[in-house]
Amino acid sequence: MSEIENKTGIDEAQKEESFAELLEQSDTHSARLRPGQKIKAKVIAIAGELVYIDLGGKTEAVIDAKEFADESGNCTAKLGDEVEAFFVNVEDGFKKLTTLLRGYPVGRIEALKGSYEAGVAVSGEVKSEVKGGFEVSVGGIKCFCPQSQIDLKGVKNGGSYVGNTFSFKVLECDDRGRNVVLSRRALLEDENKSKFDKLKETLTVGAEVSGKVRSIQNFGAFVDIGGIDGLIPISEMSWGRIENPASVLSIGQDVKVKVIGIDWDKRRVSLSIKALSSDPWGGAEDRYQVGGKVKGRIARLLPFGVFITLEDGIDGLIHISNLGAGRRIKHPRDVVEVGQEVEGYILSVDIANRKISVSLQPESKPKQIDYPKIGDMVEGTVEKVMNFGVFVKLSEDLTALLPNSEAGTPKGSDHTKIFSAGSKVQAAVIDVDTENGKVTLSLKAVKSREEQDEYKTYIESMKKSDSGLGVLGEKLKSVIENKNS
Repeated sequence: MSEIENKTGIDEAQKEESFAELLEQSDTHSARLRPGQKIKAKVIAIAGELVYIDLGGKTEAVIDAKEFADESGNCTAKLGDEVEAFFVNVEDGFKKLTTLLRGYPVGRIEALKGSYEAGVAVSGEVKSEVKGGFEVSVGGIKCFCPQSQIDLKGVKNGGSYVGNTFSFKVLECDDRGRNVVLSRRALLEDENKSKFDKLKETLTVGAEVSGKVRSIQNFGAFVDIGGIDGLIPISEMSWGRIENPASVLSIGQDVKVKVIGIDWDKRRVSLSIKALSSDPWGGAEDRYQVGGKVKGRIARLLPFGVFITLEDGIDGLIHISNLGAGRRIKHPRDVVEVGQEVEGYILSVDIANRKISVSLQPESKPKQIDYPKIGDMVEGTVEKVMNFGVFVKLSEDLTALLPNSEAGTPKGSDHTKIFSAGSKVQAAVIDVDTENGKVTLSLKAVKSREEQDEYKTYIESMKKSDSGLGVLGEKLKSVIENKNS
């Protein structure tokens, strides 16, 4: 066989092979097309309202140009662009394709499905709050995010999410994008776990960190310090007394805090704001001394007195007995009110127990009282009669007690009749307690003394007499002694 014949044979074979390939392509893109089948091909022409797609084997298909329109209505498709489309049907002799599936671009659905399969996050805008959750748009595709999956904690105000764009994890996605379920919480949990692991390696007690107030409770405030929420107890918010945490902090506020406790097993971190400032009680013994004059604001009213704020972190107590300027009051609100500024005088300072006692009046110096001595005879005025004895006023500054046992009256006597108020009483002093300002009197001792004086007088008279009544005198002495025993 000649070389020409061989060459001719090869060319024919190549033609047959090329024809076979074209035939196969033609079959693939025409005879074998099924509704919904995906096709990847190039744009070969754009005319009027149609974009022509090359299916191979001199077979063409068309797509509505409006599927490629931008916001201004201009067609964005260009010759040579490779597009993905789905076969729809045959219209007017043309194979009709579409890049839209249920109104969504096919490429977007495929990307969403790919994100689901690969576990890659997608970006979506929360369009509205619907029953049970939120409608989220991901590239124009309507998706659903359950309410429990929009955040780490419970949702109180769903409207605060609407209009915001977040990253979501695709939990469910079918082939045609008809059922797409998203979760923002899953991403936040993964992010927090990563932050927590990193924080666990670096955070120590005593460290100063910055955070953002996430929630406020009656007992304190939770602060996000990056990977974990730390708690600032209400007692750690200020050196001064705080009734409501919301009065000093607000949600979203940036704060600087000090770590005062860590329990990694329970994922608990205790924080403090006041630990970043010095203790106001330091050096308080120099600033507050007994007798000194102070100014402050009434902070709290209690039945037994009021607390007055002298400076941030230091309160003084004004007892109710030191509020009335000498007069008796039933409740502090009768003379002062919360927020009122007052001046006072320091009565006592206890730095160890962080207590300062204050009075609205300067402490008066104790009066000098002249106390009688034991054995003295005194005279006083009956002030009042009690079931245990009689109070006798000896002077303007001193009142003594005549106990029933020392009254010298028969048992069961009615002392209110014997000792009328205002009547004079002479009695002997049998006890003096200057420390507690108490003096005890006795009438029995007076009678005993009178009898002894009578006896002495009689003896003296007997010594001067020669009447020979010595034996009778001895008998009289014996009777007197027995009576006094």
